[in-house]
Amino acid sequence: MVTLTHLNDKGEAHMVDVGGKAVSHRVASARSTVKMLPETLQMITEGKHKKGDVFAVARIAGIQAAKKCSDLIPLCHPLMLTKISVEISPDADNHSVVIEAICQLDGKTGVEMEALTAASIAALTIYDMCKAVDKGMVIVDTRLLKKTGGKSGDWQADD
Repeated sequence: MVTLTHLNDKGEAHMVDVGGKAVSHRVASARSTVKMLPETLQMITEGKHKKGDVFAVARIAGIQAAKKCSDLIPLCHPLMLTKISVEISPDADNHSVVIEAICQLDGKTGVEMEALTAASIAALTIYDMCKAVDKGMVIVDTRLLKKTGGKSGDWQADD
């Protein structure tokens, strides 16, 4: 049975004390996909959006979100990330944009939430920038892909 560690001895939510944990190199990657009309994807990839470079803005938003994760997610530890990357790739066959975020640090707690937040906010930024031309966009498949380091060890998604 898995014990949730964000509960104190009274059963109340609290921030976990990671003071006694060993420092280790930790990396996490997450993905999110934005499905859209073919013409919306074409507009973005051809650089014809009136608001500018959609991918560049979404990449910056994802990086900023990872850095501010503890301000957005209750009980999430503030972390000194050593690397954040947000890669955005068009998928013409599926009329979508695939976002992959990778976060890393040498620390006492993992970076899964930071990677998930970066991918999510990058996807939301794409939606925000393009909603005037495609309100039917859908953000799907936001998930953790992989994590390494820490007491619980390594984990990777099946697909």
